[in-house]
Amino acid sequence: MNRVILGNDYSRKRAIEAVVAAPAGYVCEVREPKRSSEQNDLMWSLLTAISQAEPLGRKHTPDDWKALAMNACGWDCQFVEGLDGRPFPIGFRSSKLTKSQMSNLIEWLLAFGAEHGVRWSDKEGL
Repeated sequence: MNRVILGNDYSRKRAIEAVVAAPAGYVCEVREPKRSSEQNDLMWSLLTAISQAEPLGRKHTPDDWKALAMNACGWDCQFVEGLDGRPFPIGFRSSKLTKSQMSNLIEWLLAFGAEHGVRWSDKEGL
């Protein structure tokens, strides 16, 4: 399987050649790249700060805050009863988000934190 990241004219030419050479029935997909590791690190740092601040008096883990934020941003997320009787989030994966989707999630976290007095530490770089 050929995978080409469209970063310059040469890589675009390689992509075109791969499409032209592909047998009938093959599938070509052009999509936005997945979120970056830097975005992922920032998201977890923000979620940790929100969790520690306990906005609205709510005590949740960073993982639960992630599910709540993704749900607030419009991604499908459900909470079902876990084996211990506590709610358990399902149906969300931030690793599947594109760079722009992750940017939207990070912007939502920053706005939510600012609205609820969350103090960001130096590790968020804000």
